[in-house]
Amino acid sequence: MPVIKRRDILRFVTGVSIGALFGCRNKSSNSAEEPIESAQSPANLPNCIVRPQQTEGPYFVDERLNRSDIRSDPSIREEKEGVLLKLTFQVNQVSPDACLPIEGVIVDIWHCDAQGIYSDATDPNFNTVGQKFLRGYQVTDASGIAEFITIYPGWYPGRTVHIHFKLRDSEDSQQRYEFTSQLYFEGAVSNQVFNQAPYNIREQRTIRNELDGIYRDGGDQLTIKLTQDQGNGTYTGIFNIGLEIS
Repeated sequence: MPVIKRRDILRFVTGVSIGALFGCRNKSSNSAEEPIESAQSPANLPNCIVRPQQTEGPYFVDERLNRSDIRSDPSIREEKEGVLLKLTFQVNQVSPDACLPIEGVIVDIWHCDAQGIYSDATDPNFNTVGQKFLRGYQVTDASGIAEFITIYPGWYPGRTVHIHFKLRDSEDSQQRYEFTSQLYFEGAVSNQVFNQAPYNIREQRTIRNELDGIYRDGGDQLTIKLTQDQGNGTYTGIFNIGLEIS
């Protein structure tokens, strides 16, 4: 069982903390991932694993774009080209014996386009200030669900394929918290996607999961499993998260 490092614990904000981020899965799962250790009886605990916090990176902008479909820039309504990706976040609170859905969690996501470019950012290779493609947030419903429609992200030098996400409380919440991390993808899926347009007009990517320094610090616990609709090629994935609130 890996030791939970200090950076994996959510920071204290205005006196209220969230202890750690967990991914909840059904107890009938055949996954080989280990449950968390506890002094309580394992029979009384939800079957959960740690989801480590990771860096926000340089490209987060608090756009406050409340939308499920994040593909377009709102000003021009032109959707970014790429393989369609539908993401579902299932956010739960970890109690002593269950993972209970949390309503009202703000889930932000942001990522680069098929050519490795972020919106509303400056970089030696691009300037997209004022554009807002591939950014947005949703608020979890009574079932703890937040859903997004986007495209499969591209890559850029020095990083493997990833999507950034941030969880935080709503403005009327009595508890104050924020957690930031990244989602990763299986290499075989990325290989399949990048053989298609518009990704395949670029050179071959040089950084895979195992070579990415940020991925190596817990990325295996942040890798989302995707399924593909053989009819239209859309990828779909569900990422389960549990918050231990104290």
